[in-house]
Amino acid sequence: MSSGEGKTACVTGASGYIASWIVKLLLLRGYTVRASVRDPNDPRKTQHLLALEGAESRLKLFKANLLQDGSFDSVVDGCDGVFHTASPVYNDAVDPQAELIDPAVKGTLNVLNSCANTPSVKRVVLTSSISAVVYNGKPRTPDVVVDENWFTDSEYCKRLKRWYVASKTMAEDSAWKFSKEKSIDMVAINPAMVIGPLLQPTLNTSAAAILSLIKGAQTFPNESLGWINVKDVANAHIQAFEIPSATGRYCLVERVAHYSEIVKILHELYPSLQLPEKCANGKPCAPTYQVSKEKAKTLGVEFIPLDVSLKETVESLKEKGFVEFYRSSCRL
Repeated sequence: MSSGEGKTACVTGASGYIASWIVKLLLLRGYTVRASVRDPNDPRKTQHLLALEGAESRLKLFKANLLQDGSFDSVVDGCDGVFHTASPVYNDAVDPQAELIDPAVKGTLNVLNSCANTPSVKRVVLTSSISAVVYNGKPRTPDVVVDENWFTDSEYCKRLKRWYVASKTMAEDSAWKFSKEKSIDMVAINPAMVIGPLLQPTLNTSAAAILSLIKGAQTFPNESLGWINVKDVANAHIQAFEIPSATGRYCLVERVAHYSEIVKILHELYPSLQLPEKCANGKPCAPTYQVSKEKAKTLGVEFIPLDVSLKETVESLKEKGFVEFYRSSCRL
């Protein structure tokens, strides 16, 4: 596991869910990690990182602000690879431009600009999202296979007021244009709904979706989403940096499942849990679709099965004190 020995990597937004796992795996592989966080003095953002194996000697924390020009110059200085994961995730923004679009787009360009001015940086790995892939108005049905050649239409998303989706799409679009202009070697990772164990002590959006199902929600959303384990996502990021032939974007989806299926799996795993039985809007179930795994497999992604990922999420939520119920109620 020492492929990173002698190499230095930067991870932006390092206290986040995916980023924390990237930091953990980089340290295990022998990298020195320069990690940016908004507030290095907030233990809830840093304690879990400083406790990682290898952190004492090879993890350096930096304060950086996505909206401040040049804020990342000193962070990426001397780095071989940069993992840009920092981007806000809200589903209920009051001012979408200020809360989501500006930090996502300007923040990404800010980081890339620092990379363009740093000769040591060999490659940038951008954490994008499957939301930058699938929302283009095309029908998604069980026989449709989405792949890396699909691109979300940000204007379509704005009309639907899907601001988070628009922010991720605009950020990725801007990143491709900028990296082409400045000859930056960039690879994008497009994960779906990321679940699995939490390293950070705070609740992230995707884990919160599972928490709400097991904490007495009356209904489940009428949505079919792609799902992927956080460990597969973090590993894919590192492979995308380490494999010289990695290029373009990579969709990461173990499978697409409707929330009714998520509830069914949770019920099988934890029979004593009170889970919602009804769909939120009473309309016909949103259809599932397929997402190609071919390209992701070239990064060696193993695709941890959905039931395992759900069990890891629930056990992690229990361990972190977000929910309490008896261990004996688990069947896996």
